[in-house]
Amino acid sequence: MSTRKPINIPVVSATPPQDTMEDSNCSGNELVALMVLGDSMEPEFIEGEILVIEMGRPATDGAFVIAEVAKEDFIFRQLRGDEKGGWRLIALNPAYPDTAIKGLEILKGVVTHKRHPRSRKTVKFYIPQATH
Repeated sequence: MSTRKPINIPVVSATPPQDTMEDSNCSGNELVALMVLGDSMEPEFIEGEILVIEMGRPATDGAFVIAEVAKEDFIFRQLRGDEKGGWRLIALNPAYPDTAIKGLEILKGVVTHKRHPRSRKTVKFYIPQATH
């Protein structure tokens, strides 16, 4: 018998309905879960996988992020610095274009880990985990 207690993580679609992320009650450092839709981040992220995102977490070069590229238009990409000191949102699938961004304020959250919805044991972390 397990002594673990489940935690509740809000789940929202990767393509949110009107006002879902903009007017959500998520404050900085809250966790949300999104499902990967489409193939823009393959091969690392496959459609149907669940991403856990820490809202408001500061992003670093190489982080996987959720960004608001236009009013209520969100994308999931990898943040990369460019040779001119700017930032780009990179799709891992080369069939999709990169997006230059002017600043980091459009970043809404950072992917902390992912898991496959049919496997409780398959978890991959993308930020260092604290050790206790």
